[in-house]
Amino acid sequence: MDLTDAIADYAAATAVFVEVARRIDPADLDRHAEGEWSARQVIHHLADAEIEAASRLRRLLGEAPGAALLAFDEAGWATTPAFDYAGAPVAPSLAIIEALRTSALDILHRLTPADLERRGEHSVRGSYSVADWIGGHTEHPRAHATQMLEALASEG
Repeated sequence: MDLTDAIADYAAATAVFVEVARRIDPADLDRHAEGEWSARQVIHHLADAEIEAASRLRRLLGEAPGAALLAFDEAGWATTPAFDYAGAPVAPSLAIIEALRTSALDILHRLTPADLERRGEHSVRGSYSVADWIGGHTEHPRAHATQMLEALASEG
């Protein structure tokens, strides 16, 4: 993995997600394809995923090799009434996404190529490196940007 290219790609993925999310008319936030999340739900999910991602990156870099990296129950969080994925305003979640990805990008700029191999133990994925983290958290917002665009194109 070329670190410079990976960092640029991470930043670009962030920009794509934020641009799509900000373009959505508030009246369309709850449109969704059958069996899929609405744009509102996707935005809240990504905010929660970024909270977890920020913790994982810090554990990978700041703790001894083998740091415990816990998965979170995405479906459970999405249906937790207090989190209100279906109705809560998206502005706070967008702010979380932007702040945490900006912070992560700042950290990524200080990495060395050797840091990419730092590993922890993910509760679902097993051995998990900083390089794995970068790859996964680059593709995640892109996939959800596509999901939001598909929700907007749906009849629901």
